[in-house]
Amino acid sequence: MTDLPTIVDAEIDAARETLVDLCAALVAAPSMSPPGHTAGVAPIVERVLDAGGVASERAFCDPDAPNIVAHVDGAGTGPQVVFNAHMDTMQAGDETRWTVPILTQTRRDGRLYGLGMGNMKGALAAMCLATTVLARHRDRFRGRLTMTAVCDEVMFGERGAVHLLAARPDVHGDYLISGEGPGWMELAVAEKGLLWLDVVVRGDGGHSSRALTGRTAVAKLAALLSRIDPINSLYATVPPEIGAVTGGPDNAGLRVSLSAGTVAAGGVRSLIATTARAEIDVRLPPGVTAHEIEARVREAAEGDPDVTVTAVKAWDANWTALDDPLTLAAVAAATAVRGRAPRFVVRLPGSDARRWRALGVPAICYGPQPTLSAGVDDFAFEQDVVDCAKVYARTALALLARQRAPAAV
Repeated sequence: MTDLPTIVDAEIDAARETLVDLCAALVAAPSMSPPGHTAGVAPIVERVLDAGGVASERAFCDPDAPNIVAHVDGAGTGPQVVFNAHMDTMQAGDETRWTVPILTQTRRDGRLYGLGMGNMKGALAAMCLATTVLARHRDRFRGRLTMTAVCDEVMFGERGAVHLLAARPDVHGDYLISGEGPGWMELAVAEKGLLWLDVVVRGDGGHSSRALTGRTAVAKLAALLSRIDPINSLYATVPPEIGAVTGGPDNAGLRVSLSAGTVAAGGVRSLIATTARAEIDVRLPPGVTAHEIEARVREAAEGDPDVTVTAVKAWDANWTALDDPLTLAAVAAATAVRGRAPRFVVRLPGSDARRWRALGVPAICYGPQPTLSAGVDDFAFEQDVVDCAKVYARTALALLARQRAPAAV
């Protein structure tokens, strides 16, 4: 296969306009979450794969939110490489702040604008192209390439990768490449964990003219939030197997972040709220556990019987070792395509990569998200989308050339 990566690169370059058109079609199909309906995106993916000679099928527990599975079998037995991209997108937010149409692609100054281009319809398009290009050469590699396009990633739902991995063991694979970009075309070998806590505080009620210092539910909650705010200054000691990983801008990938996303109390200005509630989101770098941070929050409550802390959802940070064959193959591919090796970083938001890692499958995240996260005037650099298709294809070819590890007895 010595010349095959070069051939594949050339075929991807020749398909640039097709790739841009695919991005435009994907952007035009709304799939904002919530509700996260992907029934409008799935047919586009299916048509592209079918036109490239790749059969696909739907797998779903909700017909409004289907997942797509496609397999490309090589000429002999070998490893299985899985591409994973999600079809749902974030909400647009305040649309008055956008300077480009939300659901119409704008191609300008080397950028492709449109809702979901960064997260992650650009990567979805790149994986579709990489899959169909590799399918033309299936007689020149061993093993199996699998593409999964899923729903329900944005809101950590159960209809997407969770359902797919439970219902379809044939998509587990030996290696997982996620199209989630950590920003700046770096390579995320790790991603932060998550801890969601609900804090409910009760206090004295009555008319507001009778409020006392520190006795109202709101005052107690405010004091508690102030006591736990220094958790934002905690940094992790990086596990040795990913010791060369960086924290990215402001070292955020190695710092704990804690935020009260919602705070609510009362309903009438002149009455003392008897209950105050905060929904807390904590992101956990590798080396800091959810159990450790939950314990700190509970300690900050100081045994106050009027404070209730409930853990709603939690998982620890997860990662793939820097010397894993997947990591090495991705670095080599990105270096060949981009002319420099990507930095190893920790991805700040969660991704479906962790769901494969939970099954013991090595997983990395690489994609054309231009910055840390999508936002107003969401975009991806056109060249990054093209380069991602090449990196995905090259990484897959390198891994498919390996011998599959023997099954455990």
